[in-house]
Amino acid sequence: MTACRTACSISLLLAAAACVSAPGPRDTLDAAARDYVVLQLAIGEKEDGYIDAYYGPDDLRAEGKAVGSAETLAQLSARVQALAARTAALADTASPELARRSRFLLAQLTAAATRLRMLQGEKLSFEDEAFGLFAVRPDLKPLSSYDPVLARIEGLVPGEGPLWKRVDDFNDRFVIPKDRLKPVLDAAIAECRARTMRFIPLPAGEKFEMAFVTGKSWSGYNYYLGNFASRIEINMDLPIRLSRAVDLGCHEGYPGHHVLNALLEQKLVRGRGWVEFSVYPLYSSQSLIAEGTANYGIELAFPGADKLAYETRVLYPLAGLPTADARRYAELQKATKDLQGARLTIAREFLEGRVTETEAVALAQKYQLISEARAKQSIAFTKEYRSYVINYGLGEQMAAADIESYPAPLARWKRFEQIVSQPTLPSDLRPAR
Repeated sequence: MTACRTACSISLLLAAAACVSAPGPRDTLDAAARDYVVLQLAIGEKEDGYIDAYYGPDDLRAEGKAVGSAETLAQLSARVQALAARTAALADTASPELARRSRFLLAQLTAAATRLRMLQGEKLSFEDEAFGLFAVRPDLKPLSSYDPVLARIEGLVPGEGPLWKRVDDFNDRFVIPKDRLKPVLDAAIAECRARTMRFIPLPAGEKFEMAFVTGKSWSGYNYYLGNFASRIEINMDLPIRLSRAVDLGCHEGYPGHHVLNALLEQKLVRGRGWVEFSVYPLYSSQSLIAEGTANYGIELAFPGADKLAYETRVLYPLAGLPTADARRYAELQKATKDLQGARLTIAREFLEGRVTETEAVALAQKYQLISEARAKQSIAFTKEYRSYVINYGLGEQMAAADIESYPAPLARWKRFEQIVSQPTLPSDLRPAR
């Protein structure tokens, strides 16, 4: 279903572009890829945060800046259509490997076309926006369908008062003291890296730096700098609980965002000279792959009871926290994952104007089982990034369905490495059986 919808979306873009441009007699996919980089950087001049990372040639950066400064959004839209037509025509004679490269470029251009429509004021439904940007149409459930999950969680935190308050109060017993936060995170990231390196060879010299920040709508962010280096920022606006240490280490670092970007630079940018992978537009299907694999990387690196065993052996003592309720805390984190889809439904209702911001915060408290402060941060993220929220839970489900179709741990790691180091689209992931 996803593959069909992706193909249909690309076909609509190509139909609009057919009369705009065609490849010249000496045109190549490398030339189209170069123009793609310039075009994405030009769009980035129109929207802060559109470009998540760029580490390609300086002359392309300068050209993108000049084009973005000189041209209107409508002119950039025409450029997208023209480049899509060129790329599709070049794909007709490409080898299977280059055909996959062309498909990736076309999907990225579909996302760019969608974002430009939004920047020009077009209003899309939540599902259409998500599909246009991330090549997946989410299947959203009514919030009432999550009530049985809430009932099940009641048994883990019995008592009086709202369930969200009982859950939040219990979780706050596992807050990492600020003076112990860095050593706990350092240890968690080091363990995530060690477990990843057993299965995925990383480029020589890869590294990251960690910084603590405030005033963000997210809890952690990886800024890829190029040359196999990342800056991982941790938001200190809200207290960080112990379960987040391994999650952040895997998601932002190993085998998550840092590994994905380092492998793309090593294997595609440097290894094959595919310059298009030196630019990462945030609003594209790359993000569903990146966020989905980063989330699934936690389970891959710490399967089954491994995470709890490592936390109680190493992280709890580092944090100075008792382990008496560690197992119940882990069970609660696992149970609340079944509420991930509720966040998407709340996002749709809020973004499409069916609930107010105040109502959305209340719904987030009820169905995400979080405090008002955390609910406000969640809705602030939705306001800023909109349908991007699908990439976490839905992306993880899609990555898990594909990778777990391989029964052996070694085969799962190999498949994970393939997904994050190749021009992978959501439609390339195997559906759940």
